[in-house]
Amino acid sequence: MGAAYMLFLLISLGCMVLLDQRLRLFFWHDARRAAVVLITGVLFFLVWDLAGIGLGIFYRGTAAMTGVMLAPELPLEEPIFLAFLCYLVMNLFLWFRRIFTERSSSPRDARQLSDEPGGQS
Repeated sequence: MGAAYMLFLLISLGCMVLLDQRLRLFFWHDARRAAVVLITGVLFFLVWDLAGIGLGIFYRGTAAMTGVMLAPELPLEEPIFLAFLCYLVMNLFLWFRRIFTERSSSPRDARQLSDEPGGQS
């Protein structure tokens, strides 16, 4: 039971990789930029966590964790969770941006513009 959370995090992270590969969203679109963004996001949130731990706001998680601590009150699972969180957000952001870009440049929109008064025929 002690490694259940880590197992679920790794499975979820693997699913993010598969989604990224299938849709070519983040790493499969521009690996170097994706690595910089992901590392920056994880480091930002690690600093945030360490500040919260230092202020006594954040505490170690549940018994479902491995028990390996990187620092006081900072479990091994935390950077993995932060990597998953940042990866998920970037995949969603790029996927929604692609959907809205495709929707705004669809041929149907071009036809609507030409049917409007003053539009080109």
